[in-house]
Parts: sequence; structure tokens; C-alpha cells
Amino acid sequence: MPTTRRGQRVKTRTSNVKAASALRVPRERTRGGKGDLFFLFAVLLLAAFGVVAVYSASSYNAEVQYGDSFYFFKKQLLGFILGLAGMVGIAFVPYQKFKKAGIPALVVALILLALVFIPGVGKSNYGATRWIGFGSFTIQPSELAKYAFVLFTAGYFAKNPARMRTFKGTLPVLGAGLLICVLIMLEPNMSVTMCVAALMIGMLFLSGTSYKALAVICVPALLLVPVLIAAEPYRLQRLSAFMNPWASPKEEGYQLIQSLYALGNGNFFGVGLFNSRQKYRFLPFSESDFILSVIAEETGFFGVLILFIVIGFVVWRGFKIANSCDNFFGYLLVSGIILAFAVQSALNALVVSGCIPPTGLPLPLISAGNTSLIVTMCGMGVVYGVSRHNQSRKFIRYSRRAVTKSEQP
Repeated sequence: MPTTRRGQRVKTRTSNVKAASALRVPRERTRGGKGDLFFLFAVLLLAAFGVVAVYSASSYNAEVQYGDSFYFFKKQLLGFILGLAGMVGIAFVPYQKFKKAGIPALVVALILLALVFIPGVGKSNYGATRWIGFGSFTIQPSELAKYAFVLFTAGYFAKNPARMRTFKGTLPVLGAGLLICVLIMLEPNMSVTMCVAALMIGMLFLSGTSYKALAVICVPALLLVPVLIAAEPYRLQRLSAFMNPWASPKEEGYQLIQSLYALGNGNFFGVGLFNSRQKYRFLPFSESDFILSVIAEETGFFGVLILFIVIGFVVWRGFKIANSCDNFFGYLLVSGIILAFAVQSALNALVVSGCIPPTGLPLPLISAGNTSLIVTMCGMGVVYGVSRHNQSRKFIRYSRRAVTKSEQP
């Protein structure tokens, strides 16, 4: 018996629906895509290179000071392993779960910053109290505070985007940022204070705050900078050394001069990995704040150029991930994390090259310091997790279009 045209249409539709049912993916239960593997590889490459660079820059100093040339290397390697574990763990947590963690994270960060000033808890080095110590374990709360502020700001504006349209709506963000800046400035640590202030203004700009409101915020902040510099004699000395380091070559200008020697000695191709001369206790903090000087000496101009191409690639891919987010919270969260990384990298390079007055600011993912390394890698884990979520959402949208097409008669 021949099949009717209507019967053929019903049979075809039934078979199409069965085929399309395999494409249906639950909205919230998807495991996520592979994410931006280029971004992940670049971050791990920088962190792994940092372990090698720390060994090269610190081996002699570690041997003299601790009797173990691998002392800083082992600490950095431990930080890399812990950071990698945290990065992987956070990447598999749906980032929407962080939306309500902004206020608790900010409160914890402020408490940790306050604990720095308690005798017996805060640890002082070189006239500054910036660390919390429990035995041999130390952390630097200012590194945590930067990302706590990003998390708070992203959650606050995402809850009600209309807040960013008025100056009054931005006051909680300004209050949180200024409170963090004041506590960090009291340590004292002006470099991280400037970094947090730049991050605060950048987050307000990315959130869509009006130019008028930004001007009201930025103008007083810029006028405050000279006052803060003049408030402390050592800052005036650093400014004087920046203007003419050769006026005090054995005092305030010493570090910048030694950094410039390292940059010049590197020439175009460098003296070779592990062959730096400035690391032999000529350049202070060669494994931390001024590690870029040692890298420049050993790998030359082209080595530093490649390093900053990779850093720029991480920043570009990060903002690309932020731009592809389908919600405001994810966009602000990723943008803030990448902005903090970009600002700190740029400031470190400017300090090392003598373009701005010397300050104590590590190069993210590269400089020695477990707190900075672990926290930065965990932040990059959040960014990578968002990229995984973005891919899974695209797959869901594609699947739904395929189902809709197949169900059409």
C-alpha cells in the first residue's frame, strides 16, 4: 500500500526529532568546553619561565644568604605547583557561584590588611610592614585585596547595572577602593596603592560609568599624588633619585643605576641565560622587583620583547574572553583580573627602565613571591573557567538552532 504524502511528512518529522534529541544539552548541567587553550598555555609558559628566571637571578644570593643556591627556586617551584592546582580547581567551578562572594572576600581582605599592623602578626622588612607571618609561613594581603576588590565591584554592578549611571551609585565601589588604598598606604606601599587606584578607575570605566563621574574621581586623585609623595621623606628621595640617579650613586640612585647597567649590558641578544653579572649582589632585589633587569641582561632586547609579546598576548586573549561573555558579571570579573595583571606588568617595566620613580612592585607570574604567584594564577584560572563556560554556552545555542531547524516541516 503506497504511503501518503502526509504520512511521509509525519514520519520524516519524527525521525528528525529523534536525531535532534541527541543535540539537546541541559542549560546548567553542561560540563563546559575546552576553553581558550592558547590563553592557558601562555599563562603557564610565563609562570614556568618565571621559575627558571628566579633561579637564575637568585642562585648566588641564595647561596651566600642561606647556604643553598636553590632556596628561592624551591620556593618558587612550590608556589607554581600550588598555583597550578588552584588554577585548575577554580577553572572547573562555574564562575556564577562567585557572584555572591564579593562582600565576604572584601571583608576578609580588609581584615588581613588590618592584621598587618598588629605586633607579632605583621612582619617588617626594609622599613615596611606588608606581610602577615605565622612561623615560616607568610602572605602579602595586598595581593589578595586587589582581586577581592575586582570580585566585589563585578558583583555590585552586575546586581544592578543602573547603579553605574549615577555618582551616588558608584560610592560603595569608591569607598571599598579608597579603604584598601589607605590601609596599603599605611604599610607603607605606594606602588601597590597606585596599582589599586588605577584598577579602581579602570573598573569604573569598564562598567560604563559616565565620563563626568570619572572626571570627578580622577582629578582629585591626580592632585593627591604630589601630596602623598611630599608626605614621606623617602618618597622625595626616590623622586630625586629618579630625576638624577647619578647625584647619589651609592644611596637612593644605586638601584636604578644598577638596573640600567643590566639593561645596557644585555644589548640585543643578552649575555646568555644564567650568565648575568648584576645578580652577584650588585642589583638589589634581583629575584623579585627587579627580575626584569636580570632577564634583560641575560636575554637582551629581543628576549624582553618576546616576553612582553607573550604578556600582551595574555592581556589580549583575556579581554577577548571578557568581550565574549554573555553576562555583565563575567565581563567585569574577567576584565578586572586582566586589568590588574596588565597595569602591574606595565608599572614594573616602567620602574625597571627608569621611566617612573623606583617602587617595590613585582612582575606578575615572573618575580619571586609565592603570594603574588599563587593569587595571580588562581585569578587566571577564573578567566580560563569563564572561557570554558563561554564555549559551552555557544554549543548550547548552536544545538538549539539545530533542533529548531530539524523540527521544521
